[in-house]
Amino acid sequence: MADEVEADGGGKQVVARAAAVLEALEGQASGLSLGDIAKATGLPKSTVQRLVGALEARRFVVAGAAGVRLGPAITRLAASIHTDVVAISAPFIEAASRRLRETVDLSVFRGSHALTLFQHPSDRELRVVSPVGAAFPLYCTAHGKAILSTLEDDDIRRLVSGQLDARSEHTVTDIGALLDDIASVRRTGLAFDLQEHAEGVCGVGVIVECGTNERHALSIAVPSLRFERQLPEIKATLLKCKAEIEAQFG
Repeated sequence: MADEVEADGGGKQVVARAAAVLEALEGQASGLSLGDIAKATGLPKSTVQRLVGALEARRFVVAGAAGVRLGPAITRLAASIHTDVVAISAPFIEAASRRLRETVDLSVFRGSHALTLFQHPSDRELRVVSPVGAAFPLYCTAHGKAILSTLEDDDIRRLVSGQLDARSEHTVTDIGALLDDIASVRRTGLAFDLQEHAEGVCGVGVIVECGTNERHALSIAVPSLRFERQLPEIKATLLKCKAEIEAQFG
């Protein structure tokens, strides 16, 4: 038993050190030398050399004349993230949509837009639906504002500069007013679209942490004639769904 515990502890240490090497290489497109990696991780250079050799054999890193950089295996793993996020989130999104009988969306931050990754539509005759893969502006949608709330104000200014077009008579087109709205989202955790993107459509959005470096948002879209009456239930359902998904990602 003692040998098993020791072996398990040693295995965890190796994994932790390998992870430290990979984290040191993040964002280093031109690569790092073994000495640079040792300095960044606090590991002996001989240990770094052994770890790099093992990681290179699995294509997690590539070592060349310019140094060590992240390899194609990391890219393949990163490409599978969206599929995993949708697969894990889908059952909770579907349950929330059925419980509320409204459309629930999962979106991801892309450029100046929120891209729909998954949707479970309402089963009502009057409902709000959109195609999966559709891109929505950040500044006038609930899921978009939730994403904006994770950025600094200066970054928001740069991102939406010159793009605050009036999508409806309710669209906020003044950057100062938008930043005030985003400040409220940061305080409450809830973002609202009150017919700002389209007449007759309202929504509530939240950020959902999916264990990746991507910014994901969860939102519920509702015809405006039902919105106020259902708002307490909409918020409760959205927050419950958010908590359920985040629990899966630890």
